Amino acid sequence: MTVAVSAQPAERPGDLTPVSSQLARVPAPSAWWVLIAGVIGLLASMTLTVEKIKILLNSSYVPSCNINPVVSCGSVMVTQASVLGFLNSLLGLVGFTVVVVTGVLAVTKVSLPQWYWVGLTVGVLVGAAFVHWVIFQSLYRIGALCPYCMVVWAVTISLLVVVASIAFRPVLQPRETGLKTGIAQVLFQWRWSIAALWFTAVFLLIMVRFWNYWSTLL
Repeated sequence: MTVAVSAQPAERPGDLTPVSSQLARVPAPSAWWVLIAGVIGLLASMTLTVEKIKILLNSSYVPSCNINPVVSCGSVMVTQASVLGFLNSLLGLVGFTVVVVTGVLAVTKVSLPQWYWVGLTVGVLVGAAFVHWVIFQSLYRIGALCPYCMVVWAVTISLLVVVASIAFRPVLQPRETGLKTGIAQVLFQWRWSIAALWFTAVFLLIMVRFWNYWSTLL
């Protein structure tokens, strides 16, 4: 009897895995993408900030991203660059800096608490909501596309998929419990397919909105 009693406590900690429930395990591809996406988003935000400052200092300055009547960030910067009372790109500088630091820690195998990844997911989700507002404004109010902004769009959505996967994988993995077959688990399993559909939808919206111009290039 004493052997049976002493064996049970030895098995329970392995079943409960208290450490893994508090610290997120980040796959190497996800860790690298968090870092790479953070660097790309940070560079795009820095470029937008510099271009906007140049416009403020010189009203006749032509941004480097003014390529044609459609792909032209000058009008976008003038119209929606300071919606919150300060440069929107400053939010990107702060947000993507956090992402870069997180990516560095993940790549170097520094374990972060699960709650941190959940909080980061919430932050990226807010950023994704803002991205959708910017997309609507660019397509249907301003009528122009900012290349650096589109880079931020793509990076933010892909980051949302990766970070959310890290944050909620322990809860949504089918092996945790066979009873979880709800909407959340379906979204988790089809997350990259949904992301691909999102990119396709945005591409089609851009093509349809500016087809009068694109058709002249054919």
